[in-house]
Amino acid sequence: QVQLVESGGGLVQPGGSLTLSCVASGRPFSINDMGWYRQAPGKQRELVATTSSSSNTVYADSVKGRFTISRDNAKNTVYLQMNSLKPEDTGVYYCNAGVQYSSGPVTYNMWGQGTQVTVSS
Repeated sequence: QVQLVESGGGLVQPGGSLTLSCVASGRPFSINDMGWYRQAPGKQRELVATTSSSSNTVYADSVKGRFTISRDNAKNTVYLQMNSLKPEDTGVYYCNAGVQYSSGPVTYNMWGQGTQVTVSS
């Protein structure tokens, strides 16, 4: 059973930086898209950034130019480098991945447990 384990959250001042990591533990056959979503208090979960297995990326408009998503396929790991952080970036950040356990057509949509990011002075 694959699990997604996030790390790297914390408290940072406005304008600061943080890097989030997410490792897919276990032994997946393959991992398709990997990405990061976030949920602020009282708001719905929203897309932050995703990357395909060939490293094609998509970003939310609100983070373009400030956040960078990357992945290491050999380590089943996805990263989110966050620069120039703003208070509105505060929330719980969730890792997401499309996991296959075999060469068949079934892909499981997996979520991590979330890591808190707080941007405040």
